[in-house]
Amino acid sequence: MTGSMPIVFVVDDDISVRESLELLIGHAGWQSETYALAEAFLSRPRPPVPSCLILDVNLPDLNGLDLQRNIAINRADMPIIFITGHGDIPMTVQAMKAGAVEFLTKPFSDTVLIGAIEHAIERSQAALDQDAAMQALRDDYASLSRREREVMALVVSGLLNKQVGGELGISEITVKAHRGQVMRKMRAASFADLVNMHAKLNLGTAAKS
Repeated sequence: MTGSMPIVFVVDDDISVRESLELLIGHAGWQSETYALAEAFLSRPRPPVPSCLILDVNLPDLNGLDLQRNIAINRADMPIIFITGHGDIPMTVQAMKAGAVEFLTKPFSDTVLIGAIEHAIERSQAALDQDAAMQALRDDYASLSRREREVMALVVSGLLNKQVGGELGISEITVKAHRGQVMRKMRAASFADLVNMHAKLNLGTAAKS
């Protein structure tokens, strides 16, 4: 993701707000995309770069809090900054509990908004990095043969090579060879690293084919 310019999305039915935010976002060095309606924004494919959403609470077609719930399910790597002309404490609490980065009441300063965007983009980048690392881990696991997966599951459960051989009906030397292949293909730096990888993959104690 490094080197890809982040996108700041704006969903607000007030054209003057959209235009002013578009200028501010561009001046700060980010891309911007503005939408008057929530449905128009939702039809836009999920971007492969860090992003955040500046969202008005009250929209003509869909309540901002409802849109937040949709994004939490389908676009978890897109933090939300709420803006409103008439927010209240219960609404603010609801939005923040649901994961909003900030809840700003108009008028707000450019400095405050820029700071909120920077924080949101950092969170988005971290989420994308985590997703990429997890996908790479799944890809590495997919490259293992059935026997290598069986060896990995038994090894991380704490069995010695000799015990693994007994479980699978193969020699200890063969177990060592498979174990070496597992370490190489999973790019594990140590046994502890391999155990952590197995836990992240949520494989349980049984080998998966």
